[in-house]
Amino acid sequence: MEQLYHTRRFIKRLLYFCIFAFLLIGCARMGNPDGGWYDETPPKVIGASPEDKGLNVSTGKIRIQFDEYIKVENPTENVIISPPQIEVPDIKASGKQIIINLKDSLKPDVTYTIDFSDAISDNNESNPLGNYTYSFSTGNNIDTLEVSGYVLEAENLEPIKGIMVGLYDNHEDSIFHKSPMMRVSRTDGRGHFVIKGIAPGSYRIFALQDADGDYLYNQKSEKIAFNHDSITPSFKADFRQDTIWIDSLHIKDIHQTGYTHFLPDDIVLRAFTPVITDRYLIKTDRTEADHFTFYFTYGSDYLPTIKGLNFDEWEAFIVSPNEKKDTVTYWLRDTALVNQDTLRMEVQYLMTDSLGELVTKIDTMDILAKQSYEKRLKQQKKEYEEWAKEQEKAKKKGQPYDSIMPPKSLGLKMDLQSSLDPDKNIRFTSTTPLEVVDTSKIHLYAKHDSLWYQSRFLLRQLNTLEYELVGEWRPTIEYSLEIDSAAFIDIYGKASKPSKNGFGVRSEDVYSTLLITIQDMKGKNIVVQLLNNSDAVYKQVKTNTGLAEFFYVKPSEYYMRMFVDENNNGVWDTGDFDLDQQPEAVYYYPSVLECKAKWDLSETWNPTAKALNRQKPERITKQKPEKEKSIKRRNLERAKNLGIEYDLQ
Repeated sequence: MEQLYHTRRFIKRLLYFCIFAFLLIGCARMGNPDGGWYDETPPKVIGASPEDKGLNVSTGKIRIQFDEYIKVENPTENVIISPPQIEVPDIKASGKQIIINLKDSLKPDVTYTIDFSDAISDNNESNPLGNYTYSFSTGNNIDTLEVSGYVLEAENLEPIKGIMVGLYDNHEDSIFHKSPMMRVSRTDGRGHFVIKGIAPGSYRIFALQDADGDYLYNQKSEKIAFNHDSITPSFKADFRQDTIWIDSLHIKDIHQTGYTHFLPDDIVLRAFTPVITDRYLIKTDRTEADHFTFYFTYGSDYLPTIKGLNFDEWEAFIVSPNEKKDTVTYWLRDTALVNQDTLRMEVQYLMTDSLGELVTKIDTMDILAKQSYEKRLKQQKKEYEEWAKEQEKAKKKGQPYDSIMPPKSLGLKMDLQSSLDPDKNIRFTSTTPLEVVDTSKIHLYAKHDSLWYQSRFLLRQLNTLEYELVGEWRPTIEYSLEIDSAAFIDIYGKASKPSKNGFGVRSEDVYSTLLITIQDMKGKNIVVQLLNNSDAVYKQVKTNTGLAEFFYVKPSEYYMRMFVDENNNGVWDTGDFDLDQQPEAVYYYPSVLECKAKWDLSETWNPTAKALNRQKPERITKQKPEKEKSIKRRNLERAKNLGIEYDLQ
């Protein structure tokens, strides 16, 4: 009996071992080509509760069943529900099903769509299901119409990824401010959107970068797009070509497949961020003791006025606003004020009140220097001691030395290289405002036939700190710019050092000329911009003749953009929904322009010949489309390695 017992025990252990070994081998074979063919079949929907396209549905709890284990990638971003849900729904994969819990109350007689796009894939091989949409209706009918199109940045026609696009059946402009969108979609990496589950009717369409998740436009900082065109969804029977591939290079067959073509499918929305005109003071700054700056959210022609409370403000400042007048710098004329650590003042300026009106505000401020006068004195003393030590060393070595420390010279930067483009000028930038600009100490010479002659020039002020020297530049001529000592003196008495700079002007033979005739733009104010391969402006011209001329173009490949300058201010202006103002129209020349030395390139351009979403060249488009998810064709590669045929069907 004991021997029989041990025999049975041995057989049982052997059986357990065989089962374990079988399972281990099976696990090792998963995902391994030597263990069989890969699973290249996408998951399949085998049922849903409530059923897909079901009618008179009364529950927001939905289960969608599949024939294998699945996963949902980032449902918060990738899954779009219409009508939009104010309270975020629960969407999760659980085994072979997706469970959705809509937390908002269901609306009566409304079609609901849950667009998964390509977020669903199988759990093992990540084979995507493809564009899958589940829908149901709370009424007796279900709506199935669709519209589609693109959303682009109005300023540069960049595709916008992830912006919301929605419909209203109410055509009043104010509806965008008052009510959430009826049906929504979100753009992909191409800026493309598809809105599904639409009922027959007429709609207006908007785009919104929704900052607070309420599906309506209530913050001026939100990016938006709008137009006044009415959209009437429709459909027609159509055909498309489906290509059957033998492999990645060879076509097996081309089939014509019928499908329902939903229209319109070419909507283009130009999105923009409105200028926030509410004005208030952001901050004050006195990083350097010799000036302080006010920073506002928006500019005003009415600059702040200052009344000194511990100093006399009369002629105390040089006031320097920037171009937008939202930043205003006050340079202190008197060194006694520069040395004063705290400037107490009463400041009067315009700000926006709670009603959105500009009102006068008066503030009492203490403007403190970032570094105290005492610390600055210590720094000056340290600098003097280091200088004196160097002079003492030179004296002991019998080298030249100074007994009096020379004053600091004016910080003046000159933008001048050894070769100058014929259409460029020489720019000077000072670190402090100038009190004296003595043009008699500035000498420009030109060399003709080995002799130097004085050449005429004009020095003009661009702003508080910048000046430009304009000359009659002639190609192949040598020039010498000689500046005497103290030609420039700032408000604190610092003088510029003497300098001498030789330079030449490049020959016209190294440049190209570009002439662009722009159709249907004669009589319109337009700005045409030549762009480099980073979409940055290289040159620009204003014209109202329909002809844009670019001279002295360096040989290279360029791109081109233009905008219609409606207010003729020379800059692109954004839109404003409340003023019913669209952003100024922008167009891109759809191909590269190759400019060669000694060549004149002439082109004719019809800016409206191509749809806006097809104009911007791919090479300078920064927002690239995502790589489309597809079934991994690993079995084809394995079949090649095994030397056998494999049918992709």
